[in-house]
Amino acid sequence: MMNQKEIGTAIKERRKHLGVNQQTLADLAGVGINTLVAIERGEGNPQLSTLLTILDTLGLQMDLHIKTLTYETM
Repeated sequence: MMNQKEIGTAIKERRKHLGVNQQTLADLAGVGINTLVAIERGEGNPQLSTLLTILDTLGLQMDLHIKTLTYETM
């Protein structure tokens, strides 16, 4: 699983690969520039919906794996 810094780096690299500046990506994704900058730096705690919107705007996807925990009763 990727950590926040790795996700931010992936977003930044894809944005640069597409030749899009931060303000344009923020506008296209409907997020604030400060939010995007923080995400690219691996800072803050963005809402999942915000992160997914940015990824979608860049043509990226994130796979989520949810594990079911088993609890034993005493």
